[in-house]
Parts: sequence; C-alpha cells; structure tokens
Amino acid sequence: MIDTAYRYLYIGMFFVLGLCVLACLIRGIRGPRVADRVVAGNMIGTAVIMIITVLSGFLGEGYLIDVCMVYAMLSFVSVVVLSRVYSKAHTEELGRDMEASKDSAKEAE
Repeated sequence: MIDTAYRYLYIGMFFVLGLCVLACLIRGIRGPRVADRVVAGNMIGTAVIMIITVLSGFLGEGYLIDVCMVYAMLSFVSVVVLSRVYSKAHTEELGRDMEASKDSAKEAE
C-alpha cells in the first residue's frame, strides 16, 4: 500500500521536474539576452540534479548521488565560465561604444 503511494509520488515528481526542464528550455531558446540563456541553462542543470536524486530514491541506488555531485560540480563550473566569458565580451563592447561616442563627439566639434 505505502509502496504504491511512493511510486505515484515519484512519478508525479518526475512529471513536475520534466515540466520545469521544458519551461527552462523554452526560456533558454526564447530569451532575448545571453544572461537569460545562461540562467536557463543553470536551472536546467539544477532540475536534472533533482531528477537524478529522485531517481536514486526511486531505484534505491546510492551511487546515483555520487553522479549527482559530479554533475553539480560540472554545472557550477560551466556557469562560472560562461558568466566570465559573457561579462568580458560585454565589457569590451561597452568600451567600443564609449570610444565610438567620443569619436563622434570630436567630429561634431
């Protein structure tokens, strides 16, 4: 009886987390800015970590928690790298815009 209730609970959790991944994927595709896409990718990674954790409980396999930990570390490093690359590119773009506005101001004089 209780095993059946837990089975339905796990299936419901998989369904809800799958919908969360789908919503984040849509946001990542439609996001107007790069920052939206980076955050959507991070949220997908977090949802996958939760799915792996729930799967570990569903199957009763403890080694999946180790897989989850490795995936969490990789997800964190990838978001840090993407954020750093994006912020550097954004800073360079702002510098070019500032130089262009200074050049146009000099030409107007």
